[in-house]
Amino acid sequence: MTLKELVDAKVWEKTEKLFIKYRQKWKGPDIPVYIFPMDKANFSLMHDGKGKSGVSFKDGLFLFLTPLTDENEIEALFVHEYHHVCRINSQGKQLTEYTLLDSMVLEGLAEHMVEAMCGARYIGKWCSKYSKDELKRYWERHLSPHLGIKKTEKLHDQLLFGLGNYPKLLGYAAGFEMVRQYKEQRNFTDKASFSIPAESIREYIVF
Repeated sequence: MTLKELVDAKVWEKTEKLFIKYRQKWKGPDIPVYIFPMDKANFSLMHDGKGKSGVSFKDGLFLFLTPLTDENEIEALFVHEYHHVCRINSQGKQLTEYTLLDSMVLEGLAEHMVEAMCGARYIGKWCSKYSKDELKRYWERHLSPHLGIKKTEKLHDQLLFGLGNYPKLLGYAAGFEMVRQYKEQRNFTDKASFSIPAESIREYIVF
């Protein structure tokens, strides 16, 4: 997708409306949003990411897009990434200090918010990639022993993204299941999803 195609599709105008909507709804921070064309040759991003991707920080977020026939896909991506921004700011922890548990919960909470705001059809394919039995096995074998490793350690991303010999997007899938289990036992609100510590969610998880 070219920059001109993004302009012609009025992606900036649509994203600005989403920013205003969710900043007001969540009382979130006023941060810049950067939009770029996404590499359509990247099979993983096109297949698993439905032709869209994003990266979030405390003080800004980046959206990478391809032609999307369903505008709700843009909203789903924005909700996921801006939820990250709101939670990162609420937690008050440097990203370099995030543990694997922090990152898994961050991803799980954001995608549950996508489900709540946009509907189940707009959540990532990784949310249902593994059965409960598979997640239980992976949790015990790969994740549980390493929940405390920092984002700066190589193993963090290997487990979160499922790199090398680890199951693909393992940390994402397990994070979504963790939040699902928590929601079954506790009240869950937008506000709580920003402030609740990852350790508190971990206390309610039984794989």
